Amino acid sequence: MQLTDILTQMGGIQSVARDLGVSQGDVATGAEALLPAILGGFKKQAQLSPAGGLEGLGGLLGQLGGGSLLDQVLSPQPTDVRQGNDVLGQIFGSKDVSRSVAQNASAQTGLDSGLLKKMLPMLAMLVAGYMAKQGQAAPAQDSGSGLGGLGGLFGGLLGGGASATAGGGPVAGGPGGMGAMFDMNGDGNALDDILRMAGKALR
Repeated sequence: MQLTDILTQMGGIQSVARDLGVSQGDVATGAEALLPAILGGFKKQAQLSPAGGLEGLGGLLGQLGGGSLLDQVLSPQPTDVRQGNDVLGQIFGSKDVSRSVAQNASAQTGLDSGLLKKMLPMLAMLVAGYMAKQGQAAPAQDSGSGLGGLGGLFGGLLGGGASATAGGGPVAGGPGGMGAMFDMNGDGNALDDILRMAGKALR
């Protein structure tokens, strides 16, 4: 099962479509193009964290709002995307990167880049909140493995070697997932490749 399917089952895709006044199909298409970069940004944060890897990422997710980020998007109330923009600022570093990610996704999907830019903070909140909730659900002695563990979940989402499954299938980013489609140099991080493609725009 891909991450877009998980978000659909939770009602996240529907909530984003409602907030933006567009079809669920357009949101799902946009999400499939945007999620590899969002996941790549979180992977980079895990690698750069002074606390070290997934432990540092867990702390970062808590600082950004934790599981409440997911709850906010799923709420029937319109989503306040300010925290989503904070998440993007943390994982991408600048609005220029967010703009390039949206432009790349637009080229992949044919969707308007302005719509994709509006989707980005809400998708970032969904992903961060989902990962935070999964991390919190993991038993302390099993924090690095299995779907309940942030390590196993994150490794599966990003194709990082750990096996995380949901509903019996690989999660997006694993072999055959959207992450693999965008990960052109095999380093496991689609964001790096998107930034290389968008390099001229960032200079």
